[in-house]
Amino acid sequence: MPPISSSAKPGLRLGDFTTDRRVVLLMGLAIPVGLASVAAAWLLLRLIALCTNLAYHGLFSFADLPITTGRLGLGSVFIPVVGCLIIGLMARYGSEKIRGHGIPEAMEAILIGKSRIQPKVAVLKPVSSAVSIGTGGPFGAEGPIIMTGGAIGSLLAQTIHLDDGERKTLLVAGAAAGMTAIFGTPLAAVLLAVELLLFEWKPRSFLPVAVAALVAAATRAFIMEPGPIFSYAGALAFTPWHLVACAAVGVLAGLGSGVLTSLVYAAEDLFEKLPIHWMWWPAIGGLAIGIGGLIEPAALGVGYDNIRHMLAGDLAFQAVLVLLVVKVAIWSIALGSGTSGGVLAPLLIFGGAIGALASPVLPQADPGFWALVGMGAMMGGTMRAPLTATLFAVELTGNMHALLPVLAACVFAYGVTVLLLKRSILTEKIARRGHHISREYRVDPFDLLRVADVMTTPVQTLPDTMTVAQAVAHFTTAQPGHTSYPVLDGQGVVVGEVTRADTLAWALQGAPDERTLAQALDGRELVYGHADELASQIADRMALSGAGRVPILDRDSGRLLGIVGRKDLFRSRARRLREESQRAAFFRRAQKPV
Repeated sequence: MPPISSSAKPGLRLGDFTTDRRVVLLMGLAIPVGLASVAAAWLLLRLIALCTNLAYHGLFSFADLPITTGRLGLGSVFIPVVGCLIIGLMARYGSEKIRGHGIPEAMEAILIGKSRIQPKVAVLKPVSSAVSIGTGGPFGAEGPIIMTGGAIGSLLAQTIHLDDGERKTLLVAGAAAGMTAIFGTPLAAVLLAVELLLFEWKPRSFLPVAVAALVAAATRAFIMEPGPIFSYAGALAFTPWHLVACAAVGVLAGLGSGVLTSLVYAAEDLFEKLPIHWMWWPAIGGLAIGIGGLIEPAALGVGYDNIRHMLAGDLAFQAVLVLLVVKVAIWSIALGSGTSGGVLAPLLIFGGAIGALASPVLPQADPGFWALVGMGAMMGGTMRAPLTATLFAVELTGNMHALLPVLAACVFAYGVTVLLLKRSILTEKIARRGHHISREYRVDPFDLLRVADVMTTPVQTLPDTMTVAQAVAHFTTAQPGHTSYPVLDGQGVVVGEVTRADTLAWALQGAPDERTLAQALDGRELVYGHADELASQIADRMALSGAGRVPILDRDSGRLLGIVGRKDLFRSRARRLREESQRAAFFRRAQKPV
């Protein structure tokens, strides 16, 4: 059998998964990533508290004091302006990647940046977010900690010899651990990784991410309050009528998601038109925050108390409406200006407000239950992560009774947004930077086909006794139908392959070459395959070697069985496309005789 190219060796033994023992190394590395992400989350929350107390209470304290009890006179309008101006300076002279809400930046690092995040981003992102939220910014802490946790995983991966896929795994492991540390939701964090960040479903990725989230969940209890942060015990009987009501809330949330996404990027477009450097944009967004804080102080900051009030059902209709309008306005303007902060907590408030406002016309439920359904639906629709949002709502409240109602609302919210919007609030930002993201995961059709299903037989070949001069004449005068031909010996065993490029090189040498093809090809490595391999393995081999046609050999004898060319792969792909596009009814009603 001829030697095979070292860069194109046949694939490993087939199985359901391609995972090897390096996953154990990644799982081990996920442990310190999880621990460090918890520490970063704790530090971020303390920094937010410190900035809030300095800005609104005049105290150097790490205690959790609400903004609403601080200085909220006319002068407080300029507190967010100063905070956002600091962020603009940090972005201009530190790193522009701290702008925005964190998750798109993590996605971009994974897809375009080879999962490499700079060390200064790991420092500047939480600091800028603490300044933003602490000075009244209507954002959440989860986006920044997802970016920070991802940076921790990426930095660790960059100190070790890992490939791009392994670096991505540790980056996402840090992101999942960070989200778990903030909210205590490890299941939702793992699903967030699958639905938004990994762009694959492999044990190599899932296992380390799950380990990091579990480590974070087990560790956070020592430095943060254990249990659900928004504990809620309400319930709802899930009947067909309640399913319809949940679907209605989901549709409302889906429409609301479209409005939110449009407002954020409309604000961004307006800022793009300003004749000043983008460094100053956050300060203008800060002015909007300050004015909004005068109208409704509860709209400032993370707003966890707002979530608790909605779940308790103790906010009046008018108070919820004012909170929703003001929070949406200042959030979309500030986010569009490029300041730093997360979107998850605000989405919970927006969705909760929609559920609370709609509750008078919805079936009877425990106070706050429809707000909970709206929270999950808004997150699921806006982030295009319905499974994550469902589990997030359950883990966040510790309420298993909410599972089916929230799932129903998330499904319909997700359906509305994918039908109405080409991109989510996360991917739109990446698209505006010139990149495209596909959020649909599916098995490669080539992984479902054997080489025997796509190869061409019989194969046109050349004998190894043919001279080089004859081969040149064959390619130059006989108008060959192929760009390459397998070369066989007297027993039908493949000894090499002659390409048009070979004959062109031989022709340029001048004098007729009387060597046989067996002599000319002696020692040359051959890229080949076997009939029982997967078509994807042959496609990968062709891509790595640059071969346009690959002979398929019998494993035992080395005899030629067929050949796979690019046309064969394209033909099988076209067949799959036709199968997905052609509609047919296989059972028809019998026609009544006339």
